[in-house]
Amino acid sequence: MNMRAEKSAFDSLGGMKRTHTCSELTAKNIDQEVVLMGWVQRRRDHGGVIFVDLRDREGITQVVFNPEFDKEIHNKAHVIRNEFVLAVRGTVISRPQGMVNPKLKTGEIDVMASELRILNQSKTPPFVLEDNTQVSESISLRYRYIDMRRPGLQKNLFFRHAAAAAIRTYLNGLGFIDIETPFLTKSTPEGARDYLVPSRVNPGQFYALPQSPQIFKQLLMVAGFDKYYQIVRCFRDEDLRADRQPEFTQVDLEMSFVSEEDVIAVTEGMMATLFEDLLGTKIECPFKRLTYEEATTRFGLDKPDLRYGLELQDVSDIVGASEFSTFAKVVKAGGVVKALNAKGCIDFSRKKIDDLTAFVAVYRAKGLAWIKVRPDAWQSPIAKFFSDSEKEALRQRLNMEPGDLVFFVADKSNVANDALGHLRSHLAEKLGLIDGNQYDFVWITEFPLVEYDDEEKRYIAVHHPFTAPLEEHMDRLSQDPLAVRSRAYDLVLNGAEIGGGSIRNHQRIIQEEVFAALGIDPDTYEKKFGFLLEALDFGAPPHGGIAIGFDRLVMLMTNQISIRDIIAFPKTQKAACLLTDAPCEVSPAQLEELSLRVRTLKE
Repeated sequence: MNMRAEKSAFDSLGGMKRTHTCSELTAKNIDQEVVLMGWVQRRRDHGGVIFVDLRDREGITQVVFNPEFDKEIHNKAHVIRNEFVLAVRGTVISRPQGMVNPKLKTGEIDVMASELRILNQSKTPPFVLEDNTQVSESISLRYRYIDMRRPGLQKNLFFRHAAAAAIRTYLNGLGFIDIETPFLTKSTPEGARDYLVPSRVNPGQFYALPQSPQIFKQLLMVAGFDKYYQIVRCFRDEDLRADRQPEFTQVDLEMSFVSEEDVIAVTEGMMATLFEDLLGTKIECPFKRLTYEEATTRFGLDKPDLRYGLELQDVSDIVGASEFSTFAKVVKAGGVVKALNAKGCIDFSRKKIDDLTAFVAVYRAKGLAWIKVRPDAWQSPIAKFFSDSEKEALRQRLNMEPGDLVFFVADKSNVANDALGHLRSHLAEKLGLIDGNQYDFVWITEFPLVEYDDEEKRYIAVHHPFTAPLEEHMDRLSQDPLAVRSRAYDLVLNGAEIGGGSIRNHQRIIQEEVFAALGIDPDTYEKKFGFLLEALDFGAPPHGGIAIGFDRLVMLMTNQISIRDIIAFPKTQKAACLLTDAPCEVSPAQLEELSLRVRTLKE
């Protein structure tokens, strides 16, 4: 079809008004005249009669163009192709006997067309618009507006909408007030890198896009609003992965005159409401709880998946004095030897074990020792170094039975826990131990207030610098910051952190002590956070809150493996939008207005 013919083929609505969506019509509508509008899912020509599956966001209805009923309309329908946009007037008829499609809501009926308007044509799409279509991410994101026509992706976005609506209804019912906070704000230290926005009217100065509304929601508590929430966009310039985006959405809330228990109760009620209303799944409350120390000791990670076992065991006391020098040296230096029993995995080949050794190396483990438990003996390069009493102690501690394969990592406790914790998750997936229909929530509490950063050679906040320490640990702040536990709490679902929060420092003197423990000098914290410290001097109430990762939560509830599948217009792992070609260069005039100059980097 040439351009002139294309133009003449397009029609206006011509007074037609849609009467039904493409999922509404049933046998109750037979003999009614209706008007449908949508896209052509597929077109079929069966012996002169043309059948078109017309699709909108609600579903599909089959439209029939029969030359015996209307020859002119039938002739016009010959030009129809997939993804053309149509308006169709017709009469609802019952399908012939044996032709009913029980898989469709509209499978009992057809619409016999009496008027056809081609509202727009479509080029051939770059991929088939069906779920489970194998298409590269670069193509699907380049044509995201087409990709979003797929039923599965549309269903995910409808679910996201319903989840946001349910959260608003729940929090509104508890007396929370939705208040917007600024996107153009001040760059502050502690946390991921900020996205910076140059100011035209203040040359050489910059705004930062908020990584969260943290300081503003605390100020709202100082202002006396008591219960605040917001479903808000946040921004972090950090390395990306399947469950992370540079711009993301969180359910942010803050409450005054509360303890940890109050925030936890509100959050558990929100989760229970969401899962019951949207999935029909009853979530038992209260959720399980583990301290940070218990979680990392037993499961290696501070976001453990509790749907399966494979718990870690510390065997330092058993092997620390053994003849195996690697273990003995690590224990003597203050490290640990942790073990994981992969029950029934004795048939793992040496190559597979080597692959697992490479896997834990990513998490800084220097090696992965192993023992295969055979009925008559232990098979392992290290078995000969253990005495009979040490073997018996290991057998009992690790519940070692014939057919088991036991892995060991010897290192600093954080390295051993991290490596075996990720190995635990990896094995559970490979061995099919995970029940995909199970939702297992757990709270992780009493996180360390700070941790030591080897690169920056100073303490940094584990959550953020406004987190309150446990009252009984206040006297440790100046002498032993690493021993201080905080009033922070994370919510974990199926091994994914979906929320984090804390009780905040509401008194200036305590906030300044925390800054001091973090190595932030008075000049710096006055410059960066002076306005918050001043606010704390004007009657700040005790307060705390939480932020729920909305994208990640919806991803888990819809059983997707990437948050890109529940975001309308996501970025790639390089933080690029393939649809709009952002980020991109701007004109010299724009740079001049912003008092900026771009420096060309050498290869």
